[in-house]
Amino acid sequence: MHRRLFPRTLALVALVAAAATAGAPGATAEAPAPAVTRLNATIDAILADSRLAGAQASVVVVDTSTGETLYDRNGDRRLVPASNTKLLTSTAAMALLGSGHRFTTDVSTNGKRAGGLLSGNLYLRGGGDPTMLAADYDALAAQIAAKGVRVVAGNLVADDTRYDRTRLGPDWTWDDEPYYYAAQISALTVAPDTDYDAGTVIVHAAPGKAAGARPVITTTPPTGYLRIDNRAETVTDGETSVSFEREHDGNTIVVTGQIAVGDEPASDWVTVWEPTGYAADVFRTALHRHGVRVLGRTVLGQPTPGGATPVARHDSMPLAELLVPFLKLSNNGHAEVLTKEIGRVLAGSGTWSAGLTEISEYVAGAGMDTGTLRQRDGSGLSRRNLVPAGEFVDLLAAVRAEPWFDTWYAALPIAGEAERFVGGTLRSRMRGTVAAGNVHAKTGSLTGVSSLSGYATDADGRLLAFSVVLNNYLASTVKPLEDQIAIALAGHSEQGASAARVAPPAAPDMPRAPEGVECSWVKPIAC
Repeated sequence: MHRRLFPRTLALVALVAAAATAGAPGATAEAPAPAVTRLNATIDAILADSRLAGAQASVVVVDTSTGETLYDRNGDRRLVPASNTKLLTSTAAMALLGSGHRFTTDVSTNGKRAGGLLSGNLYLRGGGDPTMLAADYDALAAQIAAKGVRVVAGNLVADDTRYDRTRLGPDWTWDDEPYYYAAQISALTVAPDTDYDAGTVIVHAAPGKAAGARPVITTTPPTGYLRIDNRAETVTDGETSVSFEREHDGNTIVVTGQIAVGDEPASDWVTVWEPTGYAADVFRTALHRHGVRVLGRTVLGQPTPGGATPVARHDSMPLAELLVPFLKLSNNGHAEVLTKEIGRVLAGSGTWSAGLTEISEYVAGAGMDTGTLRQRDGSGLSRRNLVPAGEFVDLLAAVRAEPWFDTWYAALPIAGEAERFVGGTLRSRMRGTVAAGNVHAKTGSLTGVSSLSGYATDADGRLLAFSVVLNNYLASTVKPLEDQIAIALAGHSEQGASAARVAPPAAPDMPRAPEGVECSWVKPIAC
């Protein structure tokens, strides 16, 4: 596919042309503006920090209105972007699926009704909705009960065939498997709360009545799909330290550690093995609660037959609303579902490969040179994703022309905004600086990988697109350096004094997340 020329590319072409004519009679080479020189010196000073010694950095800044490149350090170097990969996935989803796209979960039957008896099977068909809560399955059960159904003579069939059965993304590391940011992907799933971490359950451990007793273990939502191996202990005093680990290839959750008498319950989010069965269990429990008894067994993964009669339906929020938890909280599951949904809608195949092909075609049309990058998943968990900062900036500049840009821009994390669904993964960063409430950007974190790409409005009111991708550092964090660059961009002006100012702006302290994970991946939220 031929690449369209967008602002940064056009600016580079113009610079090449200017260089070619600089030696002609009467031609003069135009020197960089003093303000740009100051900005370059400032960013150079930030990147000279010892925390980046031996590391790799790809940094590009562009004025989106003119296409002028204000800064370029290794802009064509392919680096691991972590969750900045979601910029490709989210823009492609808005363009290809549309801001009004919804996921539908429905229930139908191939049986006949005789009074309160339904003779056939009940089919629960998943449409990929990553926001389905236990309350939504309860509402589906209530619709069935309201139609007078009291007994289902057949089976409860959980239909997850909208997507393939590949549950974990390409190249994901095995040791991430129990953690909620690496949940299995299914077209039929459950989220435990309104963070919408589909395919996970929240496990709680409350202290027993006395020292020596086992803690009391409960889950949100309540489910019989899990087996609890409770090895923890209630103690008289001491620090509460409880661990929840799911064993591979099953749904046994091992609880270890201790909790003091009188302490608040300890909780954590744990992935389930095979989310389709989890959803079916939650729905079957809801049916029982509403007085609907299913006599048959639960069957997973069979398609709903053609001609089945609909009996209940739930539609998700539109994609424009889903963008908020997706981007603000850097929700990996949303990125992967959207990737498979793109494949299903555009190519008829709910697979990673089909979805990634469609995403690649979209971003190529939006100005990215897809011959210089590699995308292996929707979220950025794969370390085989490789994207240069310059390509991110090309995409950021191009999507300003999209009719959905304002909605997408507002869904990006906003620096220093304390409200969780406004500031998102940037809510504790750049507080009290010119970047607070200004910088809209996507964060990214893996061990030895950190990235920040988005927009800063400078002191002259110009919208700057920037991308900072840092790899192979050994420091515990380099995010303060990203913040310094963003603050420098928000304070940049081409007006006023021309005296060089190269001292990097200060970045306020921020809460520390564990190395290699996003701030919002820490549960309970601490940063």
